Amino acid sequence: MAKILKNNTFRLITALILGVIFGGIMKFLPDWMYVDDIIVNGFFRLLGNGFLELVKMTVMPLVFVSLVCGVSSFGDTKKLGSVGIKTLTVFFVTTLMAIVLAISLALIFKPGIGLNMNLVSQNTQYIPKQAKSVIDIMLDIIPSNPIKAMSKGNLLQVLVFALFFGISLGSVGKEAEPLIKIFSIINDCIMKIVSMIMAITPIGVFALISNTVYSIGFESLLGILKMSIVVVLALVIQSFVVYGLIYKLFTGFSFKKFLKNYTKIAGIAFSTSSSNAALPFSMEMMEKMGVNKAIYRFVLPIGATINMAGTAVMQGVSAVFIAQAYGLDLSLSSMITITVTAILASVGAAGVPGVGMIMMTMVLESAGLPVEGIALILGIDRLLDMLRTVVNVMGDCICAVVVAKSENDISIKA
Repeated sequence: MAKILKNNTFRLITALILGVIFGGIMKFLPDWMYVDDIIVNGFFRLLGNGFLELVKMTVMPLVFVSLVCGVSSFGDTKKLGSVGIKTLTVFFVTTLMAIVLAISLALIFKPGIGLNMNLVSQNTQYIPKQAKSVIDIMLDIIPSNPIKAMSKGNLLQVLVFALFFGISLGSVGKEAEPLIKIFSIINDCIMKIVSMIMAITPIGVFALISNTVYSIGFESLLGILKMSIVVVLALVIQSFVVYGLIYKLFTGFSFKKFLKNYTKIAGIAFSTSSSNAALPFSMEMMEKMGVNKAIYRFVLPIGATINMAGTAVMQGVSAVFIAQAYGLDLSLSSMITITVTAILASVGAAGVPGVGMIMMTMVLESAGLPVEGIALILGIDRLLDMLRTVVNVMGDCICAVVVAKSENDISIKA
């Protein structure tokens, strides 16, 4: 029993249920209890908004350091050769397909319509930023001053600088190894901070969900359920249609046999919500499938760092869901911004539980959407995180087999 109580998933689900119950109870409390002034706008606002500020605090250092670590691990880009180019191509194409699929399904099923989040508030109606043209978007991601970009919180510019810095760092050679190690240590420290914040997530979830249910009623739960269904549908299509077709077309092997081999890895990825935790088991699977050791040792660790198609699905659906919940119309340029940012954010997302929610902040800010909308998805995020991690790890394994086949470095008989 004690082990169950310590389980973070159990605690989050409990916090979500209690938040729903307490939010409903608050609607029936008498006026003399000052629910609005003391509980909603006082105690719960402190807990809920304080938690969101802690999450936002980690975004900038996490994005920069994590991405530098991931990109620098490639080493000298001149030596990447055909394996490196093919790996990056597969990762990019599948992630792009995932985010386009996610946005399309969210626009079709409209899970956020009817929530009227603009009515929720202690403040005035949320007014979105004016959408930029595509050219302005492209120019705006070039950091003329990286330090200024960090201080101003321009995450897209920080990502671009991190990409260049990581590539350069990996190209320097042995002289850069001490600095790469320092970045790795800093990354570990940041992840410790994230772990601390994740430990208090149930408290933040309880306060935020209670306020949401109290402010707009149980209608919000229907919207969250619809959003979750859209995410799951997108993940299923990504797994069995997109990855299935890619695997069959580029390898000619049986996808059913791949799924049979992947079952054990899927269980590990689902239970840990961590691409990194599943990495050694993915390598064992690739070994049994006859993938050349040099290839899977290159593809899988890089994939655990930068290939997050499942995370991109969640970010795409969530961004559209939050825009709909706040009554905002997404322009073409806004959707392009969401697509580009979600791809870059998935590259910068570490392969550990809970980070996808932090990267979601980046997507919302870049598209000019209200970060407060994260409150709607916090309670269900942990469960969806488990599902999308399964898709993330599957993408890594699919890529390893596809690249190995293209290089004739696989002995599989399927």
